Amino acid sequence: MRDEWGFIDTGICDAAVNMALDEMLLQWHSEGKIPPILRFYQWSTPSLSLGYFQDVDKAIELEALDRYQIPLVRRLTGGSAVLHDDELTYSIIIAEDKPYIPASVGEAYYILSKGIFAGYTKLGITANYAETNKTDKSRSAVCFEKPALYELMAGGKKISGNAQTRQKGILLQHGSIPRSIDKTMLFDLFCFPSEEIRERKRKAFGQKATTINQETKQHVSMDTMKNAFKTGFETGVDIGLFPFELTTEQWNEVYQLAEAKYSNNDWNFKHNLRSVY
Repeated sequence: MRDEWGFIDTGICDAAVNMALDEMLLQWHSEGKIPPILRFYQWSTPSLSLGYFQDVDKAIELEALDRYQIPLVRRLTGGSAVLHDDELTYSIIIAEDKPYIPASVGEAYYILSKGIFAGYTKLGITANYAETNKTDKSRSAVCFEKPALYELMAGGKKISGNAQTRQKGILLQHGSIPRSIDKTMLFDLFCFPSEEIRERKRKAFGQKATTINQETKQHVSMDTMKNAFKTGFETGVDIGLFPFELTTEQWNEVYQLAEAKYSNNDWNFKHNLRSVY
């Protein structure tokens, strides 16, 4: 029998509210207050989400954040920083003890990303899974520069970025599905040893990452993307989705957390997060 998840499209919110809502969905599911959830969302302005363990001072050009007026928010999940701009973002909230959720982070991502895979297929994009290169030990502060195991590729280029955490017996996975990427803005936001290296990496980026508009050679509407990936999750993960809505009280909890935590410089900028909250 197929599992049943709630589906919610929360539309366009600011960075703090987007991350607060993902955390609250995890909390409510751990308390048995809500079902498993697939959420779609967008960002009110281009925003940078930082991986849980990333050091702002080492990775991010703060002057460029100010110049572009880019909000920075730290995620609960690890990984590299992501510039959220012209994209559809998704999150999945599901109990770890579900029989179809493997214990391994990589294997769980493989199972859940079948929904993204099927969504790309619906859009006419041929995707495949990245494999681990054991000889490549390099790391990048920029999410789309380097694929992780089982992340999705199109034509040898990374086409989505994803991250996962497990807390309170609940798996939270969220990810970025870009329609287009502003390479100029993206590479201006990160620290590099020199301007020459910044420009070299910016030029090389086109060989490492791609987007839905690039692969389809047309401007795909957001509604088309949402329909494709919603159907993709239903068929790819083999789940049923039913409409889910937040109550006014739940939205108030989200706004309170957004203000107290995700709008707070102690959370977003402090590197030693184990001492915060």
